[in-house]
Amino acid sequence: MQNARTMLRHANPAGIGEKEPARSFVHVLADTSDKLAGVCSIVEERFAVAGERLDAEARLTRVPAAIVIRADLRDIDNIAAIKKRARDLAKAGKRIFLLEHSSHVGVSQAYALGATLVLPGTINRSRLLAALSDPADSVSSSGTAHSDNAVEAAATAIASMFTAVTLGQPLDIDGTKAAGRQIADRITERGLSEWLTTVRRHHEGTYQHCLLVTGVAIDFGLSLGVGRADLERLYSAAMFHDVGKARIPLAILDKPGRLDAEERALIETHPAEGYEFLKGHNVSPEILDAVRHHHEYLDGSGYPDGLCAESIGDIVRILTISDIFAALIEHRHYKPTMPRTEAYDVLCGMNGKLEKALVHSFKQVALTR
Repeated sequence: MQNARTMLRHANPAGIGEKEPARSFVHVLADTSDKLAGVCSIVEERFAVAGERLDAEARLTRVPAAIVIRADLRDIDNIAAIKKRARDLAKAGKRIFLLEHSSHVGVSQAYALGATLVLPGTINRSRLLAALSDPADSVSSSGTAHSDNAVEAAATAIASMFTAVTLGQPLDIDGTKAAGRQIADRITERGLSEWLTTVRRHHEGTYQHCLLVTGVAIDFGLSLGVGRADLERLYSAAMFHDVGKARIPLAILDKPGRLDAEERALIETHPAEGYEFLKGHNVSPEILDAVRHHHEYLDGSGYPDGLCAESIGDIVRILTISDIFAALIEHRHYKPTMPRTEAYDVLCGMNGKLEKALVHSFKQVALTR
């Protein structure tokens, strides 16, 4: 690493001669001076910025609204430097990691280090500033960020699950189910709309999708009055349903725009891949069935097995509706988010593919909960 270096820009602690409203304070950490300067030059357009190299002595003297980290998480020294600052990181309402090397392992490592949002790939100036400008996260008067424990626990569980598949390691089944239980408790307490808003604010791509599907499936189950055991099976199936995507590169999973035929064929392997991986773990047959068949349709036009109505179980039917709806309302930085009313209309138009009575029952989940 180059010599340690600290930067301070547009910060006026004394407020002397200040005519404009005080800018929110953002702390930037990076593993090289070039990366530090690059991120600071973007962030300082709208915020007061302090920049610090990871190999410098930690000098955070005030609580930031957000912390932005750009570093190679394949470097153990960088990971150690971030862990050393864990207490300061926890005080920020937003902890945004900019990853140059897009991989499931890298994303998982970022969440393990406390990320609330991970933006992989080339820095997108507009996306970064939009994430920083979102007023929804706040810091209390005591200087402690209002934590989203359910969101963070679930995101960490999903990222760890993807890493386990990628590296061929044992899966933490109980930990993943516990994260699903936290989501169920959160939605029971605060409702689905709040969950959707929070998840779309914090997460991107495949991880956002898994969190949305789980939330929608839970609320659908609650609206149907399913019992506690069935609700657990439902949220566990939702948490695990896309685990097979860990075998697919993030560049394809999060590709902006339409997939080509080869990419689409690769994507369609994920239900069977997830099923094969989970078979070696202590997962119930109902959950395995949902993981393998959540892209099946009643008319036999789905994949991977082309099942028809009588062969598709209740949990799969509920999960399929939840999965499609969540995919339609996802937030992607390159396209507008579809309104929930339009997404529900799409479901209603899928004649013969989805159970009509369930789609009708889903209406209050889609539009009012």
